[in-house]
Amino acid sequence: MEIQINSIEEINQAAQAFVAAMGKRKVFAFYGKMGAGKTTFIKAVCQTLGVEDVINSPTFAIVNEYIDGQGQPIYHFDFYRIKTPQEVLDIGYEDYVYSGHVCFMEWPELVENLLPDDVVKVTIEENEDGSRTVRTEDFED
Repeated sequence: MEIQINSIEEINQAAQAFVAAMGKRKVFAFYGKMGAGKTTFIKAVCQTLGVEDVINSPTFAIVNEYIDGQGQPIYHFDFYRIKTPQEVLDIGYEDYVYSGHVCFMEWPELVENLLPDDVVKVTIEENEDGSRTVRTEDFED
C-alpha cells in the first residue's frame, strides 16, 4: 500500500486511509529518517482511532500508552535512545507487543531482532517537494 501526503493538511485523510487498511494487524514498525514525519503521522493515526490524550514521541519514556475511542490501549514506542536490546526487554516490551493491542514503533531498526513475525513495516519518506510517501509491505491479510 502507498499513501501520498502532499501537505500537512492532507495528513488526516492519509491517517484515515491507513486505519481503514489496518485490518486485524496490531504491530506497526515505522521507518524513516529524522524529520520524515513518523511521530506526526502516528499522532494523526492515533487521533483517527479516537485517542483524545496529548500524543507525543516517547523518546525519553521509550513507551507511551494512549486509550483509543473504544477504551483500548495503544502503545507508542520510540527506540531512538535505546543502547541495548536488554533495555527494551527490561521495560516489558514483550508484554506490550504480544498484548493483542495496537503498537506503533519508531526507530525499530534498533530492535530489529525483537520484532514479532507479523509486524507491518511502514516506511515514511520525505520527497524533494516536501511531500511524504507512506509505504507498507505485507499490509493486506
